[in-house]
Amino acid sequence: MASFFLSNNKIVRSFSFKGANFKIISSAFNVIKDEIIVQRTLLSNYIIKHKDFLESLVPLKEIDSDAPDIVRRMHKASLLTGVGPMASVAGITAQIAAEAAVAAGADEAVIENGGDIYIFSKNETKIALYAGKTTIASNLAILIKPEITPISICSSSSKMGHSLSMGDCDLATITATDGALADAAATVAGNLVKEEKDIPGALEKIISIKGVQGALIVKNDKIGIAGNFPEIIKNIDPRTKDKITKDWRSPNQ
Repeated sequence: MASFFLSNNKIVRSFSFKGANFKIISSAFNVIKDEIIVQRTLLSNYIIKHKDFLESLVPLKEIDSDAPDIVRRMHKASLLTGVGPMASVAGITAQIAAEAAVAAGADEAVIENGGDIYIFSKNETKIALYAGKTTIASNLAILIKPEITPISICSSSSKMGHSLSMGDCDLATITATDGALADAAATVAGNLVKEEKDIPGALEKIISIKGVQGALIVKNDKIGIAGNFPEIIKNIDPRTKDKITKDWRSPNQ
């Protein structure tokens, strides 16, 4: 986990299910909570019959024709990025839950699933970045203006959390309208960076993925940004570390 929202004095409610921890800003909290339960249950039931969907580190050739929507969206992101389908579970869960809230009439749905975030809002939202001991990135935040929502902001790190990473990246943050794609692409970016010199090539590859809007990668005190990445601002919140969500993740996430 390497990114999370700063609440701006809004009411933030928490919810946990199947090892995943959520922070939510929305008047439709119960709708979001119920949708998360539904979607994670659908996914779990599919995995019981298709263990390879959970374990594969590469895209599966095919999925069942009657697979639930969450599975189909994860599979699509997997094919676009080349990583296993479970690399997108947090991002797509947040998005589908936010979509349910908006469909129910909510004018705001900001959902963080262990550092992977989906935002639909008529207000500005600040997203803090956290890259462990890398001071320069941990003093930064992203300003999400209403006109660029809905948007997914997903992060991956080789230094934090339980996620499997083939790289040595302090922070990779990806933006896209598709939560599954942003989450999977963040995993790819993290895998590609082992040294500072890898940043430019990784950015080029990530931005070439159809649907990815912007990318930020941090290695040591080197930062690279590409694409249409949101505005970067200074993070002045003194309680940043207290707001970090500790989350369980699958081996492929």
